Amino acid sequence: MPVEEFVAGWISGAVGLVLGHPFDTVKLLGFFKGMSFPIASIAVVNSVLFGVYSNTLLVLTATSHHERRAQPPSYTHVFIAGCTGGFLQACCLAPFDLIKVRLQNQTEPRAQPGSPAPRYRGPVHCAASIFQQEGPRGLFRGAWALMLRDTPTLGIYFVTYEWLCRQSTPDGQNRSSATVLVAGGFAGITSWAIATPLDVIKSRMQMAGLKQREYRGMLDCMVSSARQEGLAVFFRGLTINSARAFPVNAVTFLSYEYLLHSWG
Repeated sequence: MPVEEFVAGWISGAVGLVLGHPFDTVKLLGFFKGMSFPIASIAVVNSVLFGVYSNTLLVLTATSHHERRAQPPSYTHVFIAGCTGGFLQACCLAPFDLIKVRLQNQTEPRAQPGSPAPRYRGPVHCAASIFQQEGPRGLFRGAWALMLRDTPTLGIYFVTYEWLCRQSTPDGQNRSSATVLVAGGFAGITSWAIATPLDVIKSRMQMAGLKQREYRGMLDCMVSSARQEGLAVFFRGLTINSARAFPVNAVTFLSYEYLLHSWG
C-alpha cells in the first residue's frame, strides 16, 4: 500500500487547518482557541481521507496517482473512492470532532479574576470528562450524523475537483497551480453546501450532553430544531462554511498535489 498519499494528506491537512481554524471558531476573540489539538488530530484524519481515497482508486483502477494523469479514472470510481475515504475518515474523526466542538463552544470566561474555571482544561481533560460523565458512547455523540455527512459529501467533493480540473486542463498536460487552487476551492464550497444541514444536526447532538439535553436520535434532533427555529436553522453557518471552504480546500489540494509531484 503506497504511503506517500497518507503523508501528503497529513501535511496538506495541517496547512489547510491553520488557514481555516479562525473561520471554524465562531467567537471573534477566540480565533485560535483549541488550535494545537486540531492540528494534531485533523491532520491525521485528513491523512486517512486522502490515503484511503488514493489507495481505493488504486484497487479500482490498478493505476497509481501519477499514472492517473494519463489514464483518468471514471467519475464513478472517483465517487466510490471518495465515499470510502469519507466513511473511514468519519470513523476516525468522531471523537476528535466532538472534543474540538466542546472546546470551541466553552462559554466560561478564561483567566479573569473571580470567574469560574473553564469546564475543560484541554483536550485530554475534555475526553476524560466526557467519558466519566457520559460514558464511552458519549465520545461518539453525533457520529452517525458525521458519517452521513461525510460519506456522500466527500464522494461529491472529489468528483467536483476532478471534473473542474479536467475541464481546465488539456489532455496530456499537468494541472496548473491556478487550476488546482480554483478546483479545490469550489470543491470545498460544493461539499459544504451539501453538508451544512447534517453539520448543524451533528453539532447539536455533540453539544446535547454538555447542555444536559438528550435527543432520541438524529430524526428527533431534526424535528425539534425545525419546530423551534424553522427550516432555515439547517443552513445556519453556510456562509461562514463557504467562506472557510474555498481557501482551505484550495490550499489543501495545492499542497497535496505539490507534495506528490515533488516525491514522484
